[in-house]
Amino acid sequence: MDPIREAALVETRRHFFGRTATGIGAAALASLVNPQLFAAPAASQDATGGLPGLPHFAPRAKRVIYLFMSGAPSQLDMWDYKPKMEDWFDKDLPDSVRNGQRITTMTSGQQRFPIAPSIFKFSRHGEHGAWVSELLPHTAKMVDDIAVIKTVNTEAINHDPAITYIQTGSQLPGRPSTGAWLSYGLGSTNENLPAFVVLHSTVNGGFGGQALYSRLWGAGFLSTRHQGVSLRSTGDPVLYLSNPEGMSAELRRRMLDQLGDLNRLRFDEVGDPEIQSRIAQYEMAYRMQTSVPELTDISGESQRTLEMYGPDVTKPGTFAANCLLARRLAERGVRFTQVFIRQWDQHGNLPNDIRRQCGIIDQPCWALVQDLKQRGLLEDTLVIWGGEFGRTIYCQGGLTKTNYGRDHHPRCYTKWMAGGGIKPGIVYGETDDFSYNVTENPVHIHDLNATILHQLGIDHERLTYRHQGRDFRLTDVHGNVVSGLLA
Repeated sequence: MDPIREAALVETRRHFFGRTATGIGAAALASLVNPQLFAAPAASQDATGGLPGLPHFAPRAKRVIYLFMSGAPSQLDMWDYKPKMEDWFDKDLPDSVRNGQRITTMTSGQQRFPIAPSIFKFSRHGEHGAWVSELLPHTAKMVDDIAVIKTVNTEAINHDPAITYIQTGSQLPGRPSTGAWLSYGLGSTNENLPAFVVLHSTVNGGFGGQALYSRLWGAGFLSTRHQGVSLRSTGDPVLYLSNPEGMSAELRRRMLDQLGDLNRLRFDEVGDPEIQSRIAQYEMAYRMQTSVPELTDISGESQRTLEMYGPDVTKPGTFAANCLLARRLAERGVRFTQVFIRQWDQHGNLPNDIRRQCGIIDQPCWALVQDLKQRGLLEDTLVIWGGEFGRTIYCQGGLTKTNYGRDHHPRCYTKWMAGGGIKPGIVYGETDDFSYNVTENPVHIHDLNATILHQLGIDHERLTYRHQGRDFRLTDVHGNVVSGLLA
């Protein structure tokens, strides 16, 4: 390929209109009649990468740690205590409760929808007596630090659209993720680390469960500089971060300087904003060569801290290790940390599987909140726990007194939030006796995302980006801040 010939073939805006003069009048007329059809000019960003004028008002939180339970944990076996269901064992779910609501193809062919009460014991905890399952003994100790939301709801009924929906505000792929929106709007407070970091947790040495695609932490139509950076648990935390053998730091610096000069020349020729993003990402990668190894080195943590997170904390890639890394990222000013753990999709053998999963996440979740609290970080760090939807009261497959499975249930499920100006020690919302429908204080996922943005000082209706002729936002076209959750 001849680079001189390639440069000569570049078609600038002036060249285009010079060769298509007959189209100028139509383009000019269209812009005068409806200028909103054209893309808005790219907003300038400040030194940290954020937008001028943000935050819109004084924030209560500076950063977010999102503990995402991919696969949908059963609210019925962990949080939403329904003692009346004991008398309904193996009886059919009343049609008046379901009321024709959509169900998945995995149970739509069943002849019956038998009620499966939880086999786990619940007890009251905290100052206000919140009900918590025996599966979560550590989390139960901190109910006075968290807000339990029992009425989160969504329209999506299958995993991929549901996770895409709660992460991006749309069931269809292609929109920016929550972390990307925050990176775009607020930028980072640490120039040596990305604003948005993603951690994937292993279960029994592997991942398993529903696949998680990189678009869930992608930037969509925003600049790629805002996408999440996924840290690996083996080898280099970030691929290609280390210098190749024989390349010194000085040589790397010279190479990047020369590459930057070439990229700037190319930008002057074609004006592609992604070239600027590429320059910024190269520079970030160079700075991360020092900052990431320091971040992942936990040798300086006290024995007391390590014991708080449990025995798995020293095993890279485990949920416990990732919770400790999330705290270290919060200390270093990372805006949004997403911790994924899979294998919550328990259509069968739920009692055994959920015991295992809760055994993995219970102590680290408690430790993270307490660790942040004792370091004075919880006050301005918003911690969120939960999945993409809930599980059904009726059994999927065979039902016995000791074993059952549960199908997907989007109508109501439980999440909890802590810190960052969220009111602690409350249980918000109520569901019916079957944990099937919301009876008080529904929280749609757009409401949840509006509340997250609000705590970071952002009016969710004003953080927008013009794309394909219209303004997009994380909460799409609706969503309300849940004032009952705010301290």
